Amino acid sequence: MTALLALPTPRDEAWRWSDLSALPEIAARAPSGAVPDALPWLDCGAGPRLLFVDGRFDAARSDPGPVAVGSVGGTASEHPLGRLAESTGWSLRLGADHAPPGIVQIIHVSTGAVDHLAAEITLDADAQASVVETYLGSGWTNRRTAFRLGRGARLMLARRLGGENGFVSLTDNAEIGEGGSFVATILAAGGRDSRLDGTIEIAGEAGFAEFGGALLARGRQRHDANLVLRHAAPSGASRQLWRSVADDKAICSVAARVEVARAAQKTDGEQSLKGLLLSRSATINAKPELEIFADDVKCAHGATVGELDRNALYYLRTRGIGEAEAKALLTRAFVADAIDRIGEVAVREAFHAGAVAWLGGAG
Repeated sequence: MTALLALPTPRDEAWRWSDLSALPEIAARAPSGAVPDALPWLDCGAGPRLLFVDGRFDAARSDPGPVAVGSVGGTASEHPLGRLAESTGWSLRLGADHAPPGIVQIIHVSTGAVDHLAAEITLDADAQASVVETYLGSGWTNRRTAFRLGRGARLMLARRLGGENGFVSLTDNAEIGEGGSFVATILAAGGRDSRLDGTIEIAGEAGFAEFGGALLARGRQRHDANLVLRHAAPSGASRQLWRSVADDKAICSVAARVEVARAAQKTDGEQSLKGLLLSRSATINAKPELEIFADDVKCAHGATVGELDRNALYYLRTRGIGEAEAKALLTRAFVADAIDRIGEVAVREAFHAGAVAWLGGAG
């Protein structure tokens, strides 16, 4: 099965922090098909709702609106996991004459086996959309998503990675046109391992891209994020902000790279990779990179890994706050700036609640 899947190994530099050894066994399982009675839809007004169970569209529990479900076009992915996602999936295309469809909510439920699904979001000039994806269940969930933003288009993407056990792999490819804006935030707060890959290209002048989030891991979990953000046009700006929290023997790893082409003068790029160790047996890896060929740019990167501030803990303890609650408060403050990037209030509050729920069991 490993040969059929052609999975990367830790010997490959880009995969040295990932452990895919369990995936062949998961791929050989049969799904249970059991779906929770209550699904975590957000109360954020009218908008399309799509439910996928084991990679298949559940029309009875969905309200797709302008979102099409069926064949997804585009070129095949060269990514070793992304290419496993076949053409069947969902797509959203909006033009300048379309009103924003409200917040598009997609829930993915995996029931113990493997499921692959492709998606495509295309926003024509000046179109706007907000998308929230939630991942639940167990097994191996594998997704490939292509984003194409025209001139002045704006997309906000928020993802919650939950579930009891198993693996989530996401492969994203985005192209941003002139003056376009793409903001993506991820909260990994479930029990599954994850591998997050993204290649984001600012292809038009004055484009903006932001990609980051909070990775929370305990036990022997592994979260591995790998992002390449390419500036191919002048006057673009990008932000990469990641916050990793690891407890017990968990491992969180972030490799983030900014590439600035020779033609991309006046680029403004910034990376902030920070890790918090709740246990000295945990591991956090941070690898920021800059590859710059232009002369007139402003690019900065930083990476820090540390433990909770003992002075801050002592201060809270002297105010009558218990040790567990004090640790949770400081950890919540640590990840808050990553989640606060989400623009919609209801979505932001739901993500904060998910982080607080995870922190309630930390330490």
